Amino acid sequence: MNSLERAFRMDDETWRRHANPWSVWTRFAAIPVLLLAVWSRDWIGWWCLAPLAAVVLWLFVNPGAFPPVDNPTSWAARGIYGERMWLRHRESLGPENRRVLRLLAIPGVVGIAMVAWGLIALDVWPTVFGATLVVLAQLWRIDRLTRVYDDAHGRTV
Repeated sequence: MNSLERAFRMDDETWRRHANPWSVWTRFAAIPVLLLAVWSRDWIGWWCLAPLAAVVLWLFVNPGAFPPVDNPTSWAARGIYGERMWLRHRESLGPENRRVLRLLAIPGVVGIAMVAWGLIALDVWPTVFGATLVVLAQLWRIDRLTRVYDDAHGRTV
């Protein structure tokens, strides 16, 4: 287990639970709720911390909230199993996968910066565009990690 896994308490059981597609898709569904919680500071002031805390708590609890997946067949489950492989055995994944996964961080970081700018300024367009970049980068990343898992298990789709 690497330091990132330890920080998020991702043991073997939590990884299997996080591979449940419900875990993956409800984390994506939390993005607009998180944005709305931060945006709501303009309407409800410091009370915005209540929905913000609820979303953050959900994101923390989410990986262990669903039944485990022991045989990953769905796209989302294979992507999470691939993420686990990437975190634990990065050097064995091949240079192309490592390069693509590093490059996919760029639109994600740009998207996060745009979201931050949009939320600070309460400007819709950078917030929406940045969130879109974050989601697309994460979907692409999961797709690449699904390939990593499939390649490692001799699976063709």
